[in-house]
Amino acid sequence: MASTTVAADVQSAPHSGKTFLGHPRGLATLFMSEMWERFSYYGMRALLVLYMTASITEGGLGMKVAAASAVYSVYTAMVYLLALPGGWIADRFLGARKTVAIGGTIIMIGHFLLAVPASVSFFVGLASIAIGSGLLKANISTMVGHLYDGPNDPRRDGGFTIFYMGINLGSFFAPLVVGTVGQSVNWHLGFALAGVGMALGLGQFLLGTRHLSAKSDVVTSPISAEEKSAIFRKAGLWLGAAVVFYAIVVATGHFTINWAVWPLSIAGLAIPVFVFTKVKRDKDLSSDEQSKMSGYIWFFVAAAVFWMIYDQTGSTLSVFASSNTASDLFGFNFPSSWFQSLNPLYVMALAPVFAWLWIWLSKRAKNPSTTMKFAIGLLMIGASFFVMMLAMAAASGGEKVSPLWLATVYLVQTVGELTLSPVGLSVTTKLAPVKYASQMMGVWFLAVTAGDCVAAIFQLVLGDSVVGSTWYFAIQGAMALVAGVALALYRKNVVRLMGDVH
Repeated sequence: MASTTVAADVQSAPHSGKTFLGHPRGLATLFMSEMWERFSYYGMRALLVLYMTASITEGGLGMKVAAASAVYSVYTAMVYLLALPGGWIADRFLGARKTVAIGGTIIMIGHFLLAVPASVSFFVGLASIAIGSGLLKANISTMVGHLYDGPNDPRRDGGFTIFYMGINLGSFFAPLVVGTVGQSVNWHLGFALAGVGMALGLGQFLLGTRHLSAKSDVVTSPISAEEKSAIFRKAGLWLGAAVVFYAIVVATGHFTINWAVWPLSIAGLAIPVFVFTKVKRDKDLSSDEQSKMSGYIWFFVAAAVFWMIYDQTGSTLSVFASSNTASDLFGFNFPSSWFQSLNPLYVMALAPVFAWLWIWLSKRAKNPSTTMKFAIGLLMIGASFFVMMLAMAAASGGEKVSPLWLATVYLVQTVGELTLSPVGLSVTTKLAPVKYASQMMGVWFLAVTAGDCVAAIFQLVLGDSVVGSTWYFAIQGAMALVAGVALALYRKNVVRLMGDVH
């Protein structure tokens, strides 16, 4: 009853004479906040594995490549996994605006903890950034939607396009700035600079909050006192058990990084299985919805395989860039972290081309089906690791290879991303059962979690003798190619499961 009253009273974004590129003024606030948050995230990410694998004398942690890559993979997995509780906290406790503000504050603190030259503060900082990102990531995009008068507002799609340009701008400049300072001056100064970026984004958000929609303050499904008490009690018990367990492990001298990476990796795989099992066993779903969910599982698994490879840009590919790739081109020298600016640059250049291409093909009745687009994405990501295999073979003699190898790898991966990722978001909304409509986008992000956790397990099991080798890239590239071919061959069955969705 209370939520109905609130919803009736809430209006769209405050109307004023000022606009931002023809859109509500609040879009500028969210654009700048997200741009700086992505600047902090991708800037830190560009340094992460390089810092962990750098020797103690070089100011790093002196970790082995396999262990550092596994930590990185689990970290990125947790960022996406925690988006689920982040959305839930906004819906039931705080509303989107407060949740984003708290998330941004936690991220900022996490970055500054990374700037402290101590291994304990480093890992606490990583955990803080993952938690804060889960709170922010789940809700800031929702707030963009709040600025418009419903889903049929003609400005809505354009607003999201502008917003995503902010993401790519932040992602592009971050390695150029933070990466340069971290690699050329001081690791911890680079991490601090990422913290400054998040501070600027948080400041922008707080200063511009008056331009945001009142909808962003609404707790859409407020939790009852009884539910709250039960949740805090259960959470306290689980947290207490974990603290006691790890205290014993540390006190007995048995703790290694594997004690953190393995449980999180297993959880990252178990949670998607649990979610899909729960949905498939739900008797409230019609036979048509059950069929669509069976079809969706194919897309989910395909996406997990894709992200397993794609998200290694900041781990195994970053190490290859630092150790095996020449840092000059046409006489111009640059830090290896700059390679991580290529993907957002390619996205900004190619996204309009792909948007036009799908329309052009559709008018000629030649637009590939969703299933084929996913298959193409898998084939492209698999091909990118075969290029990496060749690049690694070329570098096996100890000579550093041309930067054009990695430039080609990132280009192939970006083409695959533009073929699969936007289509995945779209098909998720189309196949989602009515009962789970608002939750399925979070389930889609679990594909990233699952893929990154598989990568972490591979890296831990294979070890330093294999991780980053020619065979390492060949095996994963072959997996993606086989998955792409299998999806293409089985596409008619998947289409049948999708029912009226094409």
